Amino acid sequence: MGIKLINIGFGNIVSANRIIAIVSPESAPIKRMIQEARDDGILIDATYGRRTRAVIITDSDHIILSAVQPETVAQRLNSKSSEKIDLN
Repeated sequence: MGIKLINIGFGNIVSANRIIAIVSPESAPIKRMIQEARDDGILIDATYGRRTRAVIITDSDHIILSAVQPETVAQRLNSKSSEKIDLN
């Protein structure tokens, strides 16, 4: 079994197996989720100071902020060229 890794921008990589959703940060409920995650210490900001364009929700309840468009992250998730590491 291999682990598929997805580049979420600026050299940051996330395990594709852990991603539940990739959403836009525009709506009020998502903004509340981001603030609650920040308060709880489970927010990972991978934007390098740039505007947040995608919010990645993981199965461990971590929220990851990315400066890459959600569509781009989704394309990378579905791409065959994504980094795959074999654990055997």
